[in-house]
Amino acid sequence: MAVSSVTEQTFEQEVLMSEVPVLVEFSAEWCGPCKVVAPELAALSSELADKAKIVTIDIDRSPNLSRQLGVQSVPTFVVFHQGRPAGGKVGALKRTQLREMLEPYLPRAEGALKPDEVFQLLRAGRISIVDTREPAVYGRAHIPGATSMPAEEIEGRLAELFMLGTPPILYCRQGDRTKELVAKLVEQGLQVGFLEGGVLAWEAAGLPMERPD
Repeated sequence: MAVSSVTEQTFEQEVLMSEVPVLVEFSAEWCGPCKVVAPELAALSSELADKAKIVTIDIDRSPNLSRQLGVQSVPTFVVFHQGRPAGGKVGALKRTQLREMLEPYLPRAEGALKPDEVFQLLRAGRISIVDTREPAVYGRAHIPGATSMPAEEIEGRLAELFMLGTPPILYCRQGDRTKELVAKLVEQGLQVGFLEGGVLAWEAAGLPMERPD
């Protein structure tokens, strides 16, 4: 998806009045690192679709705006949320770094919980954690206290799922499969959530794993 250009004349409408978070890149035609970052911005724009907006502002064409926002070098990235700047970084960032800037302001899927949130709820005994991967994979390593219940069996084992005693939080490897499954269950009025990013995000956050001998 193409990244649109914003000027001083369109800044208020396109950025300050946006209903979704906006990542603004302050750039210039002569800026080499800006050219390097361009494909990353385009890819992120496609990835986030309607969840966020990504735009560029040429500092030479919008000098007053750049000055007001204290832009001193390019590329500079600033996130705007609900009409206000919410954080910025300087330099040729990668797509993952750019997404991390937007992440706190993106709408979350129904039932989504981040690894740290799941960890705290588990410690407090307020949820049950359910591993939806294949039993053999669960047997090699899983989140401590997790119950094994493969994804393809969940809908046929709902009674068992909700006999765990506390709201079940499902997880898979990357989170995509459980996100879709939870969306279906929530539509049926069931109280269930999923681990955003799956077990990979859990391990990346440095949280404990159980590895039976």
